[in-house]
Amino acid sequence: MELSDCIEFAAHNPICYVATEDGGQPRVRPLLMWFADHRGFYFMTMSPKRFCRQLHDDPRVEVCFYNGAGELPRAKMLRVSGMAEFLDDLELMHRVAEERAALEGIIGRPLQPITEVFRIAAGEARFWTLMDILKEEELETIRF
Repeated sequence: MELSDCIEFAAHNPICYVATEDGGQPRVRPLLMWFADHRGFYFMTMSPKRFCRQLHDDPRVEVCFYNGAGELPRAKMLRVSGMAEFLDDLELMHRVAEERAALEGIIGRPLQPITEVFRIAAGEARFWTLMDILKEEELETIRF
């Protein structure tokens, strides 16, 4: 497996679950990946959210992408772990404001001043299927 396999899987299954830590307590929530490329897995959030504060306090993160299969034999997931790296990139900020403009109607305020873009640029990734249920230690690790 290669990083390109991870990027492709994540792009086809962008709704993922992300785990953070908050005062010793794990926190997991669904998140929509924005995009992925050879530079990493990109996400956006908003600065007033607890999730954002958790990532700033402790940038260690794990994300789990799932293919949504309802039948267990077809189930496949990708776990990506690394560090959340916040980006101060004007071009990305404009792009997210354009692509996620519908959020302004939901939150009732301009998106750009509170937008936080982060990526997982380096870390480890592993695929998992039901056939791997007792083989976790044997799974191939893709380092990026």
